[in-house]
Amino acid sequence: MALKIKVKKQYLTKYQNGYPLLSSEWIQSLPEGIREGDLIDILSPSGQFIAKGYYGKQNKGLGWIFSAKREAKLDGSFFQHIISQALTLRKSLFSDELTTAFRLFNGEGDGLGGVTVDYYDGFLLVQWYSLGIYRYKKDFLKTWFSFPFVKGIYEKKRFETSEETSDFVGGTEAPAPLLVKENGITYATYLNDGWMTGIFLDQREVRKRIMDEYALSKRVLNTFSYTGAFSIAALYGGAAHTTSVDVAKRSLAKTAEQLQVNGMDPAEQAIVVEDVFHYFKYAKRKGLRFDLVIADPPSFARTKKITFRASKDYPELLRDLIEITAPNGMIVASTNYAGFSFQKFKEQVEEAFRGTKRSYQIRETFQLPVDFATIESFPEGNYLKVLFLELDV
Repeated sequence: MALKIKVKKQYLTKYQNGYPLLSSEWIQSLPEGIREGDLIDILSPSGQFIAKGYYGKQNKGLGWIFSAKREAKLDGSFFQHIISQALTLRKSLFSDELTTAFRLFNGEGDGLGGVTVDYYDGFLLVQWYSLGIYRYKKDFLKTWFSFPFVKGIYEKKRFETSEETSDFVGGTEAPAPLLVKENGITYATYLNDGWMTGIFLDQREVRKRIMDEYALSKRVLNTFSYTGAFSIAALYGGAAHTTSVDVAKRSLAKTAEQLQVNGMDPAEQAIVVEDVFHYFKYAKRKGLRFDLVIADPPSFARTKKITFRASKDYPELLRDLIEITAPNGMIVASTNYAGFSFQKFKEQVEEAFRGTKRSYQIRETFQLPVDFATIESFPEGNYLKVLFLELDV
């Protein structure tokens, strides 16, 4: 029998309209003795049934709603239903020979918050965001293993746990590196090597646009470059030269590897291991100017001397970028911070240009690609915001 949680009156309409996240501020109280993974009936203040959810604490909230039916359960038949729907949505990606890495299941966007599944050329990477949803691991993974295209499955537990296990779950182990394709570009990925795999799949359309339209003959600066994926895309698009800057020491070897698997010489490109904000000072001092500047910083980052919060520091970052962007150059400004809207991000850009004596025009905008499915009732789920800013127009 499911436990019962009543929502506060002022948030009732939100939940009736399909809002999927159980927020601690929006409910009256938690039932005594509730445990991770427990199923919950979400009720109105008067006790009327609204939806079915599960309890699973994560940084976003207390759990997720997954059905409007009281009898719904998190079992094999439910997983088969939502996963089959998710696969139908990705049919065109499965048939694209130039792309072999994308998202197969995107949490609440595909009907079940708290878990995502990515596809890497037949290998799956499952990310669990709470112990609550992890309790249903057996039936969830059994459903995925039933599909013949699945070679092997890896997982990452993004919740606190003392469990020391390999990321490999079952099936066949992937090679290391596992070479995948995206828009015809090869990327080296690792499914069993820490939190990140070597590529952020949500930027696929942005990289393609840079390659197809904006990179030809350009001097490119890729800041917060990670493994240099944007730099590779720019070089495929005919960039004259790329400079990739990231504070992580491993970014040097990782970026060199991405260049090498694409038949490119790392010695011909600049790979700089340095705090991005320190590099800005160097670039200004040396009078360096770039035709295309890419900035996709983490929402929060801290080094010895610098703390960056996208929520308030993005205008300052942009001002630094503006100073080293060549006349009539382009800035690709990106953020994955879910805490503000696209409109707020545009306002930050406007604030950054104020007083710089340089004009700009938003040439294009991007949000999450279709495989990162979102729902209208949960706008914060569509976290990615990207602006192509053309300067001096």
